[in-house]
Amino acid sequence: MEARIGISVSTGLAGLAPAATVTVRGAGVAGLTLAYELVQRGCRVQIKEKRAQIAGNASWQAGGMLAPWCECESADPVILALGRQSISWWHAALPDQVVGNGTLVLALNRDRRELDRFACRTTGHISLGRDDLAGLEPELADRFGQGLFFAGEAHLDPRRTLLALAARLQALGVEITYAADSEFAIAGADIIADCTGMDALSPGLRGVRGEMLILRAPDVTLSRPVRLLHPRFPIYVIPRADHHFMIGATMVESDSAAPVTARSAVELINAAYALHPAFAEAEIIEAGVGIRPAFADNLPRVDRSGSIVSINGLYRHGFLLAPAMARKAAELILNG
Repeated sequence: MEARIGISVSTGLAGLAPAATVTVRGAGVAGLTLAYELVQRGCRVQIKEKRAQIAGNASWQAGGMLAPWCECESADPVILALGRQSISWWHAALPDQVVGNGTLVLALNRDRRELDRFACRTTGHISLGRDDLAGLEPELADRFGQGLFFAGEAHLDPRRTLLALAARLQALGVEITYAADSEFAIAGADIIADCTGMDALSPGLRGVRGEMLILRAPDVTLSRPVRLLHPRFPIYVIPRADHHFMIGATMVESDSAAPVTARSAVELINAAYALHPAFAEAEIIEAGVGIRPAFADNLPRVDRSGSIVSINGLYRHGFLLAPAMARKAAELILNG
């Protein structure tokens, strides 16, 4: 498994000395989870973030679905093993941020074959009829006669979670420096952990653009993420506080951070309306873009060369895979 997710070491196999300091570059989900993992193991850690605050990176624009069974519909099976580890990690580290209500997968009657295909390519689900749907999401039962329920999955609000994790780290004595110098060499660091995503310029890394909307829909109530399958434009709808919902789906092979296109916005809104007609009256709170770093195989990597360790290539699985990769990076740093 480790070879498949790309753990590589070129030089510098020695473990970390007891009095050494690890400087983590990047305060996205990869950097913060690695910092937390190292602190829990007794390391001295400092974090350097080039932005003026925790906002604006790919993690800030993420959906926050902890859905390893669903992701295996199109992802390598290793994602399931790593994702299950990460769900446990989030429950242990920040239990108040995790909502463990599972994931609901639906399709309109005309797209029933998409639901059958999804069921064949995944595990960890049960099939639901209309009465079952009414028990989980009463507002959707009149429009959908069948679905799949992945009870073991969970979700979180990435923005609240990033802020909560940063606050926890600071309470544990970790200094987070914002608007930090972008120079790679940081004085006083025995080990540098590079968790800067697309800024890392790792060989073979590419950007995958994801577009999303945040809507406020007072007349919509959902208790869990819902994936609406469509042969051309599947979406996910993730509930957040105060009747806010994140609508997302797009994966464009581009590293352009230009604003959301009109076509994508229309497609997202139309798909949300197909799920629940009350989304037609929703307020558009935000339209955002995140550039997810990915390698050719869409699997993450932990690399080490001398005193530099990096986590990268989390693709669309940032919150799902970051804790598992942080554990592997911590082992590499501490034990060589």
